[in-house]
Amino acid sequence: MNTEMLDKMATAPGFIAALDQSGGSTPKALRLYGIDESGYADEAEMFDLIHQMRTRIMTSPAFTGDRILGAILFEMTMERQVEGLGAAEYLWQQKRVVPFLKVDKGLADEADGVQVMKPISDLDDLLSRAKAHGVFGTKMRSVVKLADPAGIGAVVAQQFGIGLQILAHGLVPIIEPEIDIHSPEKAKAEDLLRSALFGELEMLAPDQQVMLKLTLPEEDGHLTPLVEHPRVLRVVALSGGYSREEANDRLSRQPGVVASFSRALTEGLTAQQSAEEFDAMLDESIGSIYAASA
Repeated sequence: MNTEMLDKMATAPGFIAALDQSGGSTPKALRLYGIDESGYADEAEMFDLIHQMRTRIMTSPAFTGDRILGAILFEMTMERQVEGLGAAEYLWQQKRVVPFLKVDKGLADEADGVQVMKPISDLDDLLSRAKAHGVFGTKMRSVVKLADPAGIGAVVAQQFGIGLQILAHGLVPIIEPEIDIHSPEKAKAEDLLRSALFGELEMLAPDQQVMLKLTLPEEDGHLTPLVEHPRVLRVVALSGGYSREEANDRLSRQPGVVASFSRALTEGLTAQQSAEEFDAMLDESIGSIYAASA
C-alpha cells in the first residue's frame, strides 16, 4: 500500500470528491450540468459526455490535492484517460488526489426496510485491475430506509463481508450504508446503524482499517465515537440530497468528519459555462466544502 496515500487519508485536511455517477444516475447528473436527453443519441454518447464533465473537473486548476483528499471513480472512468494518463494515475501523479473506485453493482430490491447491494460477480478481477491502476481504496453503497434491526444488520454484515475481500487485495474499503434523509425513523436508524458498525469494527484485526461514508446525522457529534475508533481510517459524509448549504452546515457539527459530496460538489456547474466561469464556480464550491470539512 502506498504509505504517502495512507498518511494523506489519515491526517490531511480536505474532503473526498465523488465523481462516480454510474448508468442509473448519469442522465440526472448530465441534466443538472445542462445537457438533457436530447443531447446524446445512446448510452455510449452519454458516457462520453459524463467523462468530458469529469475531465473538466479533474483538470481544473481549482481541483488539486491541497483541498481534495481523494476522488471516487466509476469503473469506466478508471479505464479511460485524462490528458494521456489513466484517470486514477492522473489524479495521483498530477494532482496528488488519492484515487478510489466504486465497486458495487447497484441495489437489490427493498426488504426489511433496507436495500442491500446486488451481488458483485467479478469483484476479484475488478480489484486486481484497480490495484494495477494505482487505486488506493474502494466504495460500495447500500441504503437504509427504516429503523429495522434485521435489515440494518444485513446491510452492515454484507458491507464488512465484502470489505474483508477488498482488504485482502491491499485496498481500503469505504463502507457506505447510507440512511435515506427522508426516512421517517432517521434518528433511530442512525443509532441502530452506529451500534451495528461497532459490532463489525470490533471483529477486524488490529492491522485492518476501513473508512466509513455515512449520512449526515440528526444529533451533533453522533459520529465522534466512530471517528475515534482505531479500526477507522477516516469517516466521511455524503450529501444525500441535502443542498450544499445544508450539507455543509450539518457537516460542521460533526467533529472529525469530512465531506464526500457528489451532487453538492457539482451544484451550479454547467457545460455552457466558459472556462473562467466553470473554474470560478468549482473553486467556490470546493472552498465551501473544504471549510465545512475543517
